[in-house]
Amino acid sequence: MGESFETSDAWRSARELVNAIYALCRREPLARDFGLRDQLQRAAVSVMNNVAEGWESLNAGEKRQAYNYARRSGGEVRSMSYVLLDNRFVTAEEHQQIIARCMETGRLVTGLIRSLGDRP
Repeated sequence: MGESFETSDAWRSARELVNAIYALCRREPLARDFGLRDQLQRAAVSVMNNVAEGWESLNAGEKRQAYNYARRSGGEVRSMSYVLLDNRFVTAEEHQQIIARCMETGRLVTGLIRSLGDRP
């Protein structure tokens, strides 16, 4: 797989997602919607951290579980992006960019899961 999670395309993609989400969350009026902002940021960071956690685990089952948590958190970010769109925190174009980032990160995490094969 590589030497460190920092070299992983999945982790790098998740990092880009986190940075994009944090940039959005600094903007008004989202910056004042503490509940949505905090949940969105936590979910995005969870994607990145779970990729790292899975990467660092020596146990295939734990790796798979962490990578699945990363995928699920990406789905949470994607779902919340509709709240952002519906409440006009983002434009339709920005929404599509968030969706694309989530989908790309999810695709890469799925690759990590598949690389584990059938190992328990």
